Amino acid sequence: MQTFIALAILILGVAGAIVLIVLRKPPQRTQQDVQAPLVKVEPLRVRDIPMVIRAHGTVSPKVEVDMIPEVPGKVVFVHPELKVGGLIRRNERILQIDPRDYELAVRQADAAVADARVRLETEQAEADVARKEWNELNPDTEPTSPLVLREPQIRQAQATLESAQAQLETAKLRLERTSLSLPFDALITSERVDLGQYVVTGQSLGTAYGTDAVEIEVPLEDDELAWFDVFAHSIFANGDPNPQNGTLAEVRADFAGAIHTWQGRVVRTTGQVDKMSRMVSVVVEVAEPFKMLDNRPPLLPGVFAEILVQGKTLRHAVAVPRDAVREGNNVWLVNEGRLHIQPLDIVRADKDFAYVVSGLQDGANVVVSSLDAAVGGMEVRTQAEIESQTEPAPHDSNEPGRPEES
Repeated sequence: MQTFIALAILILGVAGAIVLIVLRKPPQRTQQDVQAPLVKVEPLRVRDIPMVIRAHGTVSPKVEVDMIPEVPGKVVFVHPELKVGGLIRRNERILQIDPRDYELAVRQADAAVADARVRLETEQAEADVARKEWNELNPDTEPTSPLVLREPQIRQAQATLESAQAQLETAKLRLERTSLSLPFDALITSERVDLGQYVVTGQSLGTAYGTDAVEIEVPLEDDELAWFDVFAHSIFANGDPNPQNGTLAEVRADFAGAIHTWQGRVVRTTGQVDKMSRMVSVVVEVAEPFKMLDNRPPLLPGVFAEILVQGKTLRHAVAVPRDAVREGNNVWLVNEGRLHIQPLDIVRADKDFAYVVSGLQDGANVVVSSLDAAVGGMEVRTQAEIESQTEPAPHDSNEPGRPEES
């Protein structure tokens, strides 16, 4: 009996499974749409673009000198600002060498001039007496020898007087040189002299540089020289260089906790091409670098600065982002949902943009994002298209329940 019941249950289970298999419906298949790749685009604009040549360089003094005495002696005065970092105004006395020996030399030379003048006057008086005597003894005749009228003696006395006068001027000049000064405002960078020290001619007493201007030597690729007039106002053009006519340049430096700017001009080139780098260096001059303006610190020598030279203007040009320029100088343009590959004729490029003067329309959309594979004519989507599709439809002013606008 139990065997019969078990067999009946098994038969019923198999029959139920067969019924479920027969009555099972196959799964419904859904077709998924393949979407075009999404790209990021930027519009291009045709406009006049001023070229800016960017480079870097280190600030250095325009004028730097060693302070060297021209006469020996003991130092009896030292300017209180004659120390590292001290500022001494133009023509101020920096140090004084004991002048007493040189003052005595001036007095001695002055006396020699007086003595030589007396000798000349004596010889001239004796020549006048000799002339009178000759005319009395030999009327209407000239002496046969210049010694009669003491002409050689007069010339000798004149030469002695001129020599004494020259020695007097030399003595005065040496006396002036006991006081050392500079013809420009100077910042002291080193000093090697103390009060009471004996100094000799040619001994370096320190170094200083002028504060009126600084210079920055900027290395550039030779192609960049075509974008500003570096030779137009130089000695290569007309032999009369004028720094005031040089190309404007902006000097930027991250110094004293902030980025500061100074105005300068390109005044000249170094006159040679570097043999190793094949680059040409131009010199940018900044006037009044120590002038305080809007809490701007002084532009000190040694500061590393960025230079922005204001170059020529490129007319009717397009600035293409460097991210949009593909290998082979191509760009991807999007027009009516299709990708187009456009070759470019680039006239100049910097780290941010490539500049083109033909081949691109104003308002063209250029792809600035990446694609796994780009084929001309392929469908693409842009973010602007997606946003336009998801925008809510405008409300109808005649909708029920909405008052009609008058």
